[in-house]
Amino acid sequence: MDRKFNLDERLIEFASVIIDIAEALPKTIAGNHLAGQLISGTAPCLQYSEAQSAESRTDFIHKMKISAKELRETFNCLRLIKRKKWFAQETLTACIDENNQLIAIFVKSIETAQKNNNPKINVRGKEGMTES
Repeated sequence: MDRKFNLDERLIEFASVIIDIAEALPKTIAGNHLAGQLISGTAPCLQYSEAQSAESRTDFIHKMKISAKELRETFNCLRLIKRKKWFAQETLTACIDENNQLIAIFVKSIETAQKNNNPKINVRGKEGMTES
């Protein structure tokens, strides 16, 4: 996957690859189970759009945390599929790398939003006041 800086496009491309992998898994009990789990990797694409319309910073943080959880679940699912050699190793390696980068982006975004969500503290330590 080429490195892209538009997060929305990256998430759409990631979801597309996840669908391709899920559809190619063996039609066995384990393959079907992992395909169902892997499909959760498409959720951040949709949830990110929802987070952009959040009603508050707290709502934004909540939606981003849900996306990060889905990405973490997908990360381990992809690693398991790679270990089982159920899909092209090169594609899985690239997908796992992109997944890891997306997790890092979401974590940093959450951290920044949480930091910006806290009231400002002035030199005297009074909350909600700004220095003159």
